[in-house]
Amino acid sequence: MDFYKRVEYVCRQIPCGRAATYGQIALLCGMPTHSRQVGYALNKRLSSPDIPAHRVVNHRGYLSGSASFTFPHTQESLLKKEGVPVTPEHTIDLKKYGWHHTLDDAIRFRAYFTAHNI
Repeated sequence: MDFYKRVEYVCRQIPCGRAATYGQIALLCGMPTHSRQVGYALNKRLSSPDIPAHRVVNHRGYLSGSASFTFPHTQESLLKKEGVPVTPEHTIDLKKYGWHHTLDDAIRFRAYFTAHNI
């Protein structure tokens, strides 16, 4: 299993204008206790423009990845461009702007991982 490739694939599925949590990504990758490793994976591959790492926040909606970007407000700016309001405390409303994946999404991801041996 290549956890980093799983993270990369799942993050690409986060819809524009939505955000997911590190734990949510870990769960969808089949490793629910590996939320920190999701952060490491994103930090390692953050320079790739096709991975929307700015859409990943902590479990309280806090923009915890800001330090990983070249400029401190990059994550906030990218989320705002997608229509996701950010509070002065650097949080987003996950109830309103969170990615509410479905069981079908999880099954589709599992099938993809199996088919691609990751």
